[in-house]
Amino acid sequence: MKAVTFQGLHQKLAFETVPDPTPGAGELVVKVGRCGICGSDLHMTEDPAFGCQHGDILGHEFAGEVVGLGAGTQGFRTGDLVSVLPLKSCGACEACRRGEVAWCSQFGLQGGGYAEYAVTRPNQCIPLPLDLSLADGAIIEPLAVALHGVNLSGFRTGDKVLVLGAGPIGLAVAFWARRHGAGKVAVQDIATFQEARALDMGADVFVVDPENPVGSAEEGLGGKADIVFECAGVPGLIEQAVQQVRPRGTILLLGLCTKPDTFNSFAMLSKEVRLVTSAFFTRPEYIATLAALEDGAQAPRLLVTDTISLANTPDVFESLKRRTEQCKVLIAP
Repeated sequence: MKAVTFQGLHQKLAFETVPDPTPGAGELVVKVGRCGICGSDLHMTEDPAFGCQHGDILGHEFAGEVVGLGAGTQGFRTGDLVSVLPLKSCGACEACRRGEVAWCSQFGLQGGGYAEYAVTRPNQCIPLPLDLSLADGAIIEPLAVALHGVNLSGFRTGDKVLVLGAGPIGLAVAFWARRHGAGKVAVQDIATFQEARALDMGADVFVVDPENPVGSAEEGLGGKADIVFECAGVPGLIEQAVQQVRPRGTILLLGLCTKPDTFNSFAMLSKEVRLVTSAFFTRPEYIATLAALEDGAQAPRLLVTDTISLANTPDVFESLKRRTEQCKVLIAP
């Protein structure tokens, strides 16, 4: 099959031919229909902490068609369309039974979406309703990541929400905050690329003012935020968020920051600010995201700005390492 593979840190991905995957007992093969390029994929090719090895196939935001079943695989048939929940788990332990699969002892991140075919397990496959597309199936994962953050934040109807960073996760947070009844939603960024998209997805205001980010956001919201969602993963934003949140408010970290950061803990302590971190999502949140799309929510589909071929993926991937006007790029193998 054709695939795009990791060659080494700071090196361009390669488009090449690799062996077709063979499902083991209890596994299945999915013909990839759409796969999203995630910001964490970009980090994986630049930071040794992720442990990528030569020949690895990235891609964890994907959906496709079941085309092969290993021995004893149950629950699916060839031809079924599925969205792949990309959190590997045993499917049987207490954490899995609760749907909190990230805390399974066998947890790992499912890759393989930058290819024509990928092997996964039935407990990671969520059937796609007939009225949802494979592109819909591929954006469920980032939307579920954002929903998990909103749920962990203690969000309440009427809250003033400030989102730092207008990437896919930040825009998805704006969508969920609006859908759940936020009093006001402001999205703040250092560029205007995604302004129209942010407003269409649920933001009331879009703030760009690198010289006065704190004052401008407060003016846009009409006061300090009840919750600040840090969705950019840039050093210095926690310190900024402390200034932007109200006393006893919440800062929720969703941005993947792989660099050391510092902030004034006294300033945070003096306001009794809650600092909460969020990683991954639960299976119920993944299913709730699918249900929102099935229910007719159109805004999340605005995340997708381009669909490319596998052959073009290495070049586009490199371009995304620099800030572009793209939002969510999907691969169509």
